[in-house]
Amino acid sequence: MGRRVVIVVYDGFQMLDMAGPADVFALAGMLAREPYDVEVTAVAAGAVRAQNGVSVTVGTPLAEIDGPVDTLLVAGGITTMDLLEDPALIGGIRRLAGLARRTTSVCSGSMFLAEAGLLDGRRATTHWVASGLMRERYPDVQVDEDSIYVRDGDVWTSAGVTSGIDLALALVAEDHGHEIARDTACGLVVYLHRPGGQSQFSMPMSTAVPRDEPLRELQAYIDANPDGDLSVPALARRAGMSERHFSRVFTEQTGLSPGRYVERSRADAARRLLEITDHPLDRVARECGFGRPETLYRVFRRNWRVSPGDYRRRFKEN
Repeated sequence: MGRRVVIVVYDGFQMLDMAGPADVFALAGMLAREPYDVEVTAVAAGAVRAQNGVSVTVGTPLAEIDGPVDTLLVAGGITTMDLLEDPALIGGIRRLAGLARRTTSVCSGSMFLAEAGLLDGRRATTHWVASGLMRERYPDVQVDEDSIYVRDGDVWTSAGVTSGIDLALALVAEDHGHEIARDTACGLVVYLHRPGGQSQFSMPMSTAVPRDEPLRELQAYIDANPDGDLSVPALARRAGMSERHFSRVFTEQTGLSPGRYVERSRADAARRLLEITDHPLDRVARECGFGRPETLYRVFRRNWRVSPGDYRRRFKEN
């Protein structure tokens, strides 16, 4: 028998909240030669329909799941608020948490943990859309609306949807070490697991999406090539526009000038390297298009009011 993972779902759950972590555990177990035994449960056995219309089959109902459980994971979904007063669901989650080595949630699944009293006095996160409601409904919970995932003792909560993959990779790293987590991330072609304190809001998400397809493609090119020639003349040529027209249209459609967008995109790339590598600052600066550590330092101070070294230390501590 491997490490037992029980995932709680219900009609209207978010499929990726279940499938993302399940795939992480499946591959990590193969790589570590110590399988995770993943089982899905709900209040009643039978078909459970996800919010995307796909159904999964539950073999054992929640009330019949017995311990021990290594990891309890509660998925989020669009019907969360409708089910918070379901005594069978909330009571079942509370009971299983008492049998589990660690209790976790993805997205609005944290609302179920809070309703069960499992987050009282704890720090927790959820999807940013639900953070205000969670803070209002559960004043005893310290809601962190920005982090990708939060650990408080043996309870882990994660933000929206794909952050469940980050959470699962962090759990794998705790179980089997960072090398297995890294190889799992590579196998699934996802980011090498992002530290929990990383913001839910990346730089590209904080800008407007251009209306014109060529500019959307150019935006993606900038984000993927921080060390390339991203000068206005080079970008204008790539977009097939004059420099003046390109600068005007890009600013109009993204809300940032080309130069400012490039700087923030490179800063975001540098931030990721500081979080997931031990590269010295001169290498980080070079690989992200800043050239010198001094430039990297100025950009970090301007964007986040913290030095690159202090930023890295903050995430090493999380």
